[in-house]
Amino acid sequence: MTRIVIKELVWDEWNLKHIGKHNVTVEEVKAVAQNLITHQKAKKGRYALFGRVGSRILTLIVKKEKQGVYYIVTVRDAAKKERKNVYEKEKI
Repeated sequence: MTRIVIKELVWDEWNLKHIGKHNVTVEEVKAVAQNLITHQKAKKGRYALFGRVGSRILTLIVKKEKQGVYYIVTVRDAAKKERKNVYEKEKI
């Protein structure tokens, strides 16, 4: 699996407003982006990134802009199946 290293997150008015609808802050997104637990390919050439911030497990859907630079499409609390995958990765 390709290793994803995030050097920069791309923000705009739309994605800032959108993550607010999911009760997620920019600080939480940055924390997860710097401490990814696992990731997988998603639809439309995007990636689903999974990480923990405190006791919360978040799913970040991102689109690669260029090497190390990713546009935030959405961020939400991880689904049950996604959380299970994170728990398994944390045991390793």
